[in-house]
Amino acid sequence: MGSPSGAKTVAANFIIMYTPKHFELTDVAEAVAFMKQYSFATLINVNGNIPEATHLPFLIKQEGEQVILSSHLARANPQAEYIAKGTSLIIFTEPHAYIAPTHYEKELNVPTWNYIAIHAYGEAKIVTDEVAQLKALEEMIASYDAAYLQQWAGLPIDYKLKLCKAIVVFNITVTDLQGKKKLSQNRNDADRESIIKAFSQSKDFNEQVIGEYMRKEK
Repeated sequence: MGSPSGAKTVAANFIIMYTPKHFELTDVAEAVAFMKQYSFATLINVNGNIPEATHLPFLIKQEGEQVILSSHLARANPQAEYIAKGTSLIIFTEPHAYIAPTHYEKELNVPTWNYIAIHAYGEAKIVTDEVAQLKALEEMIASYDAAYLQQWAGLPIDYKLKLCKAIVVFNITVTDLQGKKKLSQNRNDADRESIIKAFSQSKDFNEQVIGEYMRKEK
């Protein structure tokens, strides 16, 4: 997809997502919308030569041409100790569906898988100010459970500050976005229509969602 305006290229030792040209997702607005829709993502950092991962809910913001990802780790999580020491990779992916060869016109075909994924790279900055930490928690609550905001507002401030001491709040300004939409774009119209028709009638939720993404891609 390339980088948001002014972004730098990620370090060469980081894995780049394999994306054939016809599967590229190049629109930043589309990528941001996908990340917001499927915002429970995987945060990956490298400690020495070992990659470590934590699964987290994220807030996704767009400020001008910058994309900012915010979340928090448990302070007891070892990943919290080195998250700000190098480049982070956050993977957003959710809907996926098996594509059986029976959907194709020709018998000489093999199974595959359709899916959408966004890889976001950037360097984390730790939020140390207590007021900013509380604001970050309130924004997370407002995004995921707005009905809880009133209860949260009534909690004692010392309890809230105790919670803040148990977590590490961070923001990541995205320096590189890589998007992939593998939605059978390399197949002929008849094959694609066959998959879309089958998935539209499927009881499997993932197949329904992938079918709808395929329909929009036409």
